[in-house]
Amino acid sequence: MRGIVWTQPGAPEVLAAREIADVHAAAGQVRVRAEASPVLWIETRMRSGAAPSPGSSPMVFGSQAVGVVDEVGDGVDPRLIGTRVAVSGVAIGAHAEFVCAAAQQCVAVPDAIGAVEAAAVLTGAPVALALLERAGDLRDATVLVEAAGSGIGAYLTQLLRGRVGRVVATAGSDESRTRAELFGADIVLDHADLDRPGALEAAAGGHTIDVAFDSIGGSAARHVLGSLTPLHGRLLSYGMLSGQAPDIAAADLYAGGYTVTACAGPAWLERVAELRATALDRIVDGTISPVIDSTMSLGAVAAAHRRVDERATRGTIVLVP
Repeated sequence: MRGIVWTQPGAPEVLAAREIADVHAAAGQVRVRAEASPVLWIETRMRSGAAPSPGSSPMVFGSQAVGVVDEVGDGVDPRLIGTRVAVSGVAIGAHAEFVCAAAQQCVAVPDAIGAVEAAAVLTGAPVALALLERAGDLRDATVLVEAAGSGIGAYLTQLLRGRVGRVVATAGSDESRTRAELFGADIVLDHADLDRPGALEAAAGGHTIDVAFDSIGGSAARHVLGSLTPLHGRLLSYGMLSGQAPDIAAADLYAGGYTVTACAGPAWLERVAELRATALDRIVDGTISPVIDSTMSLGAVAAAHRRVDERATRGTIVLVP
């Protein structure tokens, strides 16, 4: 079978499609004939060496896939054979024609959803759902969503549409700002406006921000903090697109009695995983639409990683074996 092999940390070209040994389901596992596998931002960081790798090289790369179960190991219900599932897990070798994973890592994919659509939402939409759980009651709230033109921010914006007082969004380009408006943002700013004092309040018609979903981190997070509603304002930090953690000290919270919540860690990731089935259901009921940049063959994986590195994507790139 063919799969994507990671040989060493480096540029996208360290990933290559090769003939690799067939895999078979061990006890407690299923084997999936892969139909779609998303390219994730964190995978590009692992590939380059900027984030801890999921294993030693050389290894078959990829952490998520959607496909049809064609083999089960001992202890697994054989009735799973022939069903379409999504599988997810670090270092499962998901960028390949066949993928093996523990049965408990499987989520059933509704018949109404195609494999590419399911693969595209496996990370972004569950994270967005988990963020909304942590945020609590948002009725009548003024909410800030950063990077709302794609990824997690796009799913947050879709889920918030019509359910809060107003959604203030940021995006990094004219095209991304247009998409954020289509996803449901009431007001869309450039990322750079976060560094301009008073920009958020002015855009929100004089309102302070009740809840901010921060995916940028760095100095932008500190500037957002100053625009939060005193006593009630809260910032949920879940990303570092700037390359840095939020530049916020405990003393910064005293000025307004603000709350900062870190959405990270093993328990957080467990909850995100639990919400994958819910995310797929939200596609079926029309609450969210998959945000897809393009589909590519396994052989185009280096080009896919290069587009993510350059932040040139408009959604998730999905590899189709």
